[in-house]
Amino acid sequence: MKSREFDPLRLDVAAFAKDGETLDGTWPLESLERLATSVLPGSAATSPPVVWRLTGELRTAKGSEPQVWLHASAHTEVALECQRCLKPMTEAIEAERSFLFVHGEDTAADLDSDSEDDVLALTRALDARELVEDELLLALPIVPRHDVCPDPLKVAEDDLPEDDKPNPFAKLAALKRGGLPN
Repeated sequence: MKSREFDPLRLDVAAFAKDGETLDGTWPLESLERLATSVLPGSAATSPPVVWRLTGELRTAKGSEPQVWLHASAHTEVALECQRCLKPMTEAIEAERSFLFVHGEDTAADLDSDSEDDVLALTRALDARELVEDELLLALPIVPRHDVCPDPLKVAEDDLPEDDKPNPFAKLAALKRGGLPN
């Protein structure tokens, strides 16, 4: 029997972790505005939804108060522009991360710089959708491109080397041999 209902848009992380709860669901890609603006224009409306899962955990540590943890995972597919051929492509993105929540921004900043774990300040109402969106944005490829582009790349004639142009390294080679070309 669940003791409380948790809202992922106003999540009480401490109570969620204390109860060891799990939430999961889907959000339309359009509802994650920053992610929607990072994909091909108009594709967010037709993209599959973002599938997400949150799990709270209270870890007991020797000699200190229990630690509040939130485990988040999400995945979806987005349409991006290949930076090689400039054609649309579909990219599966997924994120999975665990966060340690502590009391106070200063404590979080101190621990985050010293720890390999992601440390955040505990709040009464965390917008988990923003947290999931942040992680998916970080999972986007820096330079999206097809493994193999669907159409061969066309090279402009201006980009082709001219045979009658002197090689700029010919003078360097001649200097190494002890003479200059005419």
